[in-house]
Amino acid sequence: MSPVNKILTLLETLDDWISLVPPKNDPQRFGNLAFRDYIHLFEEKAASLQEELLPARLYPAIQELSPYLIQSMGHGTRIDYGSGHELDFVAWLCCLEMIGFLHHEDHAAVVLRIFVRYLELVRKLQKVYQLEPAGSHGVWGLDDYQFLPYLWGSAQLRDHPRLKPISIMQTQLLEDYAEEYLYFRAIQSIHQASCTKRGPFHEHSPVLFEISGVPHWTKVNSGMIKMYKAEVLNKFPVVQHLLFGSLLPWRPADSPQDMAPADATSAPTS
Repeated sequence: MSPVNKILTLLETLDDWISLVPPKNDPQRFGNLAFRDYIHLFEEKAASLQEELLPARLYPAIQELSPYLIQSMGHGTRIDYGSGHELDFVAWLCCLEMIGFLHHEDHAAVVLRIFVRYLELVRKLQKVYQLEPAGSHGVWGLDDYQFLPYLWGSAQLRDHPRLKPISIMQTQLLEDYAEEYLYFRAIQSIHQASCTKRGPFHEHSPVLFEISGVPHWTKVNSGMIKMYKAEVLNKFPVVQHLLFGSLLPWRPADSPQDMAPADATSAPTS
């Protein structure tokens, strides 16, 4: 089995575990406490899961890999999920390439197969356990939970001959292309989140609505990259939970210029 398919099998196992830890029925104000049991189960089995994934020669890396993978599902104590947890999953994938399990030729499949399956899993976790958005900016945030579907999704659409940013405003196009394109699936997920998103799209998601007016995907994508650096990688409340070790070491800045903040706090709207 290829490394990509082995990772997909691991994610399928994590999905199956949701049925083993059903949500609690008693009234709960912020998230469902059963999520803590799900994370506890994951913590107990994370090492053995990765032993099934990796060849024996890579087992020493599991100690560093496990925290990224576990944290990528959400925070068990706070019962929330946000872009920092999404970042943990990307860190896990990066580490898998650094140790030689994944390779450059896997990059397309990492996004279009592995990351897509990860999104399906965490969206299910968000729904089943009613996870709170971590660090949400409310209606002025890009998305309550995710960021990278918009960054990678806009890159995926850069050369599309027909679909434009404004196409997300057409319900039929969303239905037709959600399975094929990350960006469209992310927008569709917002429409389906009836528990947190009500009313017209321009009211509950004004940032994405404004971005739909940008004429070209290339401009959207470049703006998303700047916004990700500013709103995720450059935000201490987000990256303070990202662990560093021998695979992803902490390196002090060499100069004040290296510490300069990113230059965009919002995606382009023109």
